[in-house]
Amino acid sequence: MNIGGYILRRLLGLFPLLLAISFFAFVLIQLSPSDPAEVCIRVNAMTPTPELIEEMREEMGLNKPFLERYLDWVGHALQGDFGKRYVDGKPVAGEMAKALPPTLALAGATACLMLAVSIACALAGVLFEGRWPDIVLRGFVFLLTSVPAFWAGLLFIWLFAVHLDLLPTGGLEGPGSLVLPAATLSLPYIAAYSRLLRASMVQAREQNFTLYMKACGRSGGAVMRHVFRNSLQSSLTALGMSLPKLVAGTFVVECIFAWPGLGRLCVTAIFNRDYPVIQAYVLLMAVLFVVCNLLMDVFSALVDPRLRERGLN
Repeated sequence: MNIGGYILRRLLGLFPLLLAISFFAFVLIQLSPSDPAEVCIRVNAMTPTPELIEEMREEMGLNKPFLERYLDWVGHALQGDFGKRYVDGKPVAGEMAKALPPTLALAGATACLMLAVSIACALAGVLFEGRWPDIVLRGFVFLLTSVPAFWAGLLFIWLFAVHLDLLPTGGLEGPGSLVLPAATLSLPYIAAYSRLLRASMVQAREQNFTLYMKACGRSGGAVMRHVFRNSLQSSLTALGMSLPKLVAGTFVVECIFAWPGLGRLCVTAIFNRDYPVIQAYVLLMAVLFVVCNLLMDVFSALVDPRLRERGLN
């Protein structure tokens, strides 16, 4: 099977999955014990009387059958309309569009930092396998896995923002504002990917193709490049799941550093019981996971010829 056929097959398989995701996102809010009409009235500082609640339910379409409400919501969502916020009546899509660029900037900076440090640590671990630099790096990486993001963020603020006065404590004030949130968010990913890539490279270095290249007199750099390329399969698969996690998992870091992104918007919506925002956030994150997983599978097939030889299965 060629690349085009594989991509087409995967795209056709996305439709039922995305439909199930949208149904789950809609049902999740419907299962809430609170009446959305009453919540909308209360967050606007009004007294919920039976007449006002009934009027609000009529306005929000809550008196319609469940399936009709779901189809209406999906139809509007496909057009980019996720309803209006309960707090101020602003369109949800507009508010999410404002919060998305800061979150993407934070996730992009985190991904670049994560990849650079992870690859450097993995290469150093392979080159000095079993010696003290490898042992020190593995100990440091093991330590990173046990550091909670909120605690690391507070330590970074105290050291680099308060004590040394080198970087801003929070907010979006320029490129320097990205450093501390990106470093905080990247810590657990650096630990995971450096260990995963190092293990894959150590295993690939023992394969027959590596021994053959050495017997042919190829340079150490050429051998290491082939080892690195053949070790990317497992890392790319994990990366496909981590990229959306970088976007979906920024809410803790965004709250610590007052970052005006999607995570902070969703946390605010949860406290206010702003259900349209929560619905849109759940749907967007789920779609992001599915699309990134598809892109990483296709990229893995392009990088690794062994997948193409097995029919891209």
